[in-house]
Amino acid sequence: MAAKAEKHTFKSEARRVLEIVIHSLYSNKEIFLRELVSNSSDAIDKRRFAALTDAGLAPEDDYEIRLWADAEARTLTVWDNGVGMSRADAIEDLGTIARSGTRSFMEQLEASGEKGQASLETLIGQFGVGFYASFMVADEVTVLTRKVGEESATRWHSSGDGEFEVSDDARDEAGTTVTLKLKPADPEDGMGDFVTESTLRRVVKKYSDFVTYPIKLQTTRTETISGETGANGEGDKKAKTTEVKTWEILNSMKAIWTRPQSEVLAAEYNEFYKHISRDWTDPLHVITLRAEGTFEYSALLFLPERPPFDLFQYDASYGLQLYVNRVLIKDQADELLPQYLRFVKGVVDSPDLSLNVSREMLQQDRHVSLIAKRVVRKVLDELATLQAEDAEKYLTFWNGFGKALKEGISSDAGNADRLKPLLLFVSSNDKTKLTSLADYVARMGDDQQAIYYITGESRESVERSPHLEAFAAKNIEVLYLTDPVDEILVNVLHEFEGKKLQSVGKGAVELGTDDEKKAADKEREEAQKVHASLFEALQSALDEHVKEVRLSTRLTESPACLVGEEHDMSAHMAQLLKQAGQKVPVPKRILELNASHPVLEKLQSAFDADAKDTRVADYAHLLFGQALLAEGSPLPDPVAFGKRVIDLMV
Repeated sequence: MAAKAEKHTFKSEARRVLEIVIHSLYSNKEIFLRELVSNSSDAIDKRRFAALTDAGLAPEDDYEIRLWADAEARTLTVWDNGVGMSRADAIEDLGTIARSGTRSFMEQLEASGEKGQASLETLIGQFGVGFYASFMVADEVTVLTRKVGEESATRWHSSGDGEFEVSDDARDEAGTTVTLKLKPADPEDGMGDFVTESTLRRVVKKYSDFVTYPIKLQTTRTETISGETGANGEGDKKAKTTEVKTWEILNSMKAIWTRPQSEVLAAEYNEFYKHISRDWTDPLHVITLRAEGTFEYSALLFLPERPPFDLFQYDASYGLQLYVNRVLIKDQADELLPQYLRFVKGVVDSPDLSLNVSREMLQQDRHVSLIAKRVVRKVLDELATLQAEDAEKYLTFWNGFGKALKEGISSDAGNADRLKPLLLFVSSNDKTKLTSLADYVARMGDDQQAIYYITGESRESVERSPHLEAFAAKNIEVLYLTDPVDEILVNVLHEFEGKKLQSVGKGAVELGTDDEKKAADKEREEAQKVHASLFEALQSALDEHVKEVRLSTRLTESPACLVGEEHDMSAHMAQLLKQAGQKVPVPKRILELNASHPVLEKLQSAFDADAKDTRVADYAHLLFGQALLAEGSPLPDPVAFGKRVIDLMV
C-alpha cells in the first residue's frame, strides 16, 4: 500500500506551459501514445546500454513495452521494463516542463502572436514536453516507477491542475508504468476511444511500427469450451464460453534504416524523425547512406524544416544516435558530426564497432572517424544537390540553418571547398533574393577583380553606408553581410574561384577600367598635394583617433568616411565584442574626405585664410563624428560633439 503522498507544485513557468498543453485544441490528440511509447523505448535503450557493462542490470525477461486498457474504468496503461526513475528523478523530471528552456518557450509562444494550432504544436515539439501530451486525453495521470538497481518504487500522480503528489510504492521490477484516466471519447473534438483494441492497434502501427522493442497489446478473445459427452454419445453438460487474455505484438520492430529507401514510405520516415528528434513537424529532407565491404555501416539522416530553440546555445548537446547491430550505444554521438552540423538528426548503425565502447574509444576509433568524415560529406553533397535542383527547399533550409553552416568555413578547413558554394548572401544586386558566390562571380564585369562586401548590423544600416557610394555609381554589386558570424567568416574566407573577397570599408579601392584608374589616381595625387597642409592640420587635431587623413575613392556624396587597413578589425566587429563585454583595443583608422564635396572646399578656404583658425580643429572633430555616426558607431565624446554643433549654429 502506498505511503502518504507528498504534494508538490509545478514550477511557476511550467504551470503556464502545462495549462497551454492541457487546454489547447489539438487536432491530433492520438500523438500522446507515440510520445509515451517513445519515452518507454528511450528508457529501455538506457537500461540495455547500462547492462552491457553490468549484466546484473538486465531484466530476467526480454525487453518489451506493454499496453492494456480497461474500458469500464476508462484507463489506459503503458508499461515498460526500462531504466526507471528514482524518487528524485520523478520529482525533477516529471515536475518540471522543458527544464532547459521554459522561459524561451514562453517568449517564443508570446512572440508568435497567433497561438494557432501549427505554431503551438511546433513549439511544444521543440521543447520536448511530449509526456505532458497525456493531459490532452486524460483527467489524471499516474506514474509508477522503479529505477534499475534500486528496491523501492515511486508513485507520481497529477490531475494537471498545477500540482502533483509523490509517494513511496512497490513495483515487481525496474521500469515505469504510466496509467491514464481517460476523458470521454469525443470524435468531433479529435478525442478517440483509446480503450478499444482497434484504435490502439491503428495508432501504434501508424506512429511506432519502427520501434525496435516489441509493443504488446493485451487483447481479449472469447473461447468456447465444449460440454462433456455422456455414455450415450450426447453431451450432458452445456458448452461454456470464457474470456482469454493474450499479448499481441503490434509493431514490426524492423529498424527503418535497414530497409531499402524504395520500400519505405515518406510517412514512415516522417514518424521515425519525430520519434528521434522530438520535433512535431515533418523533416525537410531525408538522407540515406550505406557503406559495404570490409567495413560496413548505414545511416539515416534528416534535415529539419525549422531550427530548434537551442540551435545557438553552444552548451546544448547534439549528435547522431549510434547503434551497433541495432543496439543503441550512444544517444547523442557528437563524434559523428561537427558542431556546425549540429542540427542534423538521425542514426548510424555499424556491425563492425565494439559494443563495449567508451567515449574515449569513440573519439579515437578509426572507424568512427571514417564514418564521421563520410557523413559530413554526404550531408554537404545533399545540400549542394538541393541547391541545384530544388532552390525553394534549399532556401527554406538556409533561412533556418545558414548561420550555423557558415561556422563550418572557419572550423572545417577540409570541407571549405564544399561549403563555399552553399553560402547565400543578401546583395545590392537584388534586395529581395539571396545570391551565392558563384552567381555573384558570374555577374562580375570584366574589369572587376574582387568580390566586394560590407559588414554591418542590418541590411537597412549597410545600405545607407557612405562606403557604397562609388560602387553604386558604377553599378558594382556588393554583398551585405549582416549576421554576427559573418565577421568571423570573412577572416577565413579570402577568395572564391580565384576572386579575392574585399571589404568596401578597408584598404584602397580602385574601380573602373585600367585607363579610368590611371586618370583617377593622377587626379587624386594632384588634389592631395593641394590639400596636403590642411590634411596635416586635420591629422594633428585628430591624432588621438585617426592614423591618416586622405582623399577618398569611395565617396561621391558624403563628405567623409572612416576606413581600416586590410587586416584591421572592422567597426562592426568591435561593437559586437564590446556588447559581449570584451575589451578589445580598436586600431586607429583612416579618415577619408570627398574631394568634390563643398565642405572640403570651405574648409580649405578657411585654412588658407588663417591656418591657425581654431575652427579648423573643431571642423575636424565634426567630420570625424559625422563619419562615425554614418557607419553606426558611437561617438567618443557625445557632449563635446554636441557643443561643437551648437557653436557652429550660433
